[in-house]
Amino acid sequence: MPVGSRRLFDLGFTKETSMLPRTRRFDVWRGASLLAFLALLAGCGRWSKGPTASISFSKVPAADEDGYDKFATIEGIARGFHPGQQIVLYSKSEELWWLQPVADHPFAKIQDDSTWKSQVHLGTEYAALLVDPGYNPPETSETLPSPGGGIETIEVAKGQGAVSTPASPKTVTFSGYEWTVRTAASNRAGTKNSFSAENAWTDDHGALHLRIAKNHGKWTCAEVKLVRSLGYGTYSFVVRDISQLEPAAVLTLLTWDGMGGEQNRRELDVEISRWGYRENENAHYVVQPYFIPANMVRFRVPDGVLTHSFEWKPGRAAFSTVSRSGGAAGARVINQHVFTSGVPSADGESVRMNLYVFNKGEIPLKNETEVVIEKFEYLP
Repeated sequence: MPVGSRRLFDLGFTKETSMLPRTRRFDVWRGASLLAFLALLAGCGRWSKGPTASISFSKVPAADEDGYDKFATIEGIARGFHPGQQIVLYSKSEELWWLQPVADHPFAKIQDDSTWKSQVHLGTEYAALLVDPGYNPPETSETLPSPGGGIETIEVAKGQGAVSTPASPKTVTFSGYEWTVRTAASNRAGTKNSFSAENAWTDDHGALHLRIAKNHGKWTCAEVKLVRSLGYGTYSFVVRDISQLEPAAVLTLLTWDGMGGEQNRRELDVEISRWGYRENENAHYVVQPYFIPANMVRFRVPDGVLTHSFEWKPGRAAFSTVSRSGGAAGARVINQHVFTSGVPSADGESVRMNLYVFNKGEIPLKNETEVVIEKFEYLP
């Protein structure tokens, strides 16, 4: 068959086709051309699809539960990555994932030979994330994120050496709700704190006690977390006299989403502290993030039993603090404020109450301390 005839045959033309009227031949040619064009596109799609991205470890540091002040080298290989992508690393210490090696240098560059390398603080596990340009990793996280939203893929490895399995979390019943007691470290207010299950308990009258204690020369703090999410509604906390709190101690009554991004923790706070300074106001309301001026209101609370509450609705959070001095007849409003800007939506957050140490102030903590919360109430 001549070459020209073969080309026509490949496009759907036959000898019989050439015998058709001109208009009919044009219709056949047009249909065949369209099929060829679609086949070409499909072939290009198959050709342009690259390999699935992956990362692996070639060197993993030792496991060390108490090694957050120690550094080691971690190394690995990336495959199928795109230009501009980098590696973000985390190490797990006291049940919390910490960005490595430091918060203001969170990226490890992938070299021309596809290897990557960095320094990390020691922990029990290590995680490597292959991320797109512009990805903003959270400084700490209770759980690792899933691929998507700028994360291509994730790889996790246990530290070298045996590590004891953590015990089941302690729970307490308070105000008719079940709460888990924190043992994981935290990085609240930019200061690392350790937590102990021994620092939270309820007494014979049903009141909740939170304590900062010293263990082997190290401060340990307290936090309880409601085991379920409540969503929109009114949250109230009755707190006994906190006039004994040192300037570096912080009591926070809050909502918090451990799965949310760093700027979307669905966090509403009542915080009682002078943040390490003697003359600071000792309380404030916050709709996070706190660094937006309109998101924080500072004020001073007096001695005595206080009820702190916030009513959370879509686009609105109304805070109040009331003194119960002198009984119901003597109750008076200490402060009130309504936020209508930047209020987060309710979705998966939980109520928490914690007492911890702020380590950046002028006056360091000197003594063990304790706070008693008489009652928690939620009204939908």
